Amino acid sequence: MSEEERKEKDLSESKNKEEKKKENKEIEKSMQSVDEIKKDSKEMEILELKDRLLRLAAEFDNYKKRVAKELDSTKATGKMELAIKLLPVLDEFELAIEAMKLNNESEKGIGMVFSNFIETLKKEGLREIDAKGIFDPYKHEIILKKNEETPYGTIIQVVRKGYSMNNIMIRPASVIISSGEKNKQEKEENKK
Repeated sequence: MSEEERKEKDLSESKNKEEKKKENKEIEKSMQSVDEIKKDSKEMEILELKDRLLRLAAEFDNYKKRVAKELDSTKATGKMELAIKLLPVLDEFELAIEAMKLNNESEKGIGMVFSNFIETLKKEGLREIDAKGIFDPYKHEIILKKNEETPYGTIIQVVRKGYSMNNIMIRPASVIISSGEKNKQEKEENKK
């Protein structure tokens, strides 16, 4: 081999070495950028997983609250249904106490049982609806109208007590109200 050939060969080898170095640098750069992309994608995945975890935790917390609320509602409904079934017994108990003429000891004993029964129902939220004064269509049910001297709509007598449970009416009070007719008749007679 001649010297020129050798120089050319050396020159081409050095060019090849330089090209390889450039290629190696480019490969290293691309490897670094791939590593950075992998790193970024892992960080993004971690952030997405954290976000999903927080959302699931909040969703579970809302689920627990909703179930607790539904359970409370179911309990209240069950109590109300029981109270509705017990109201006729309560009415009959009151009528029996009024109708019985017992000796003092028997009367006291039955009265104590009745008051315990009422107190237990009150602890569960049962309240008697006030049936005094003027008729309220949201609380009272008219059974009869009588000609009385009182103004129209005044409650004269309570036929059956009304009850509410936890501020929900379960039975309106059955009442007799004044029609106010007696006052009208008297006024008309006085005019004549």
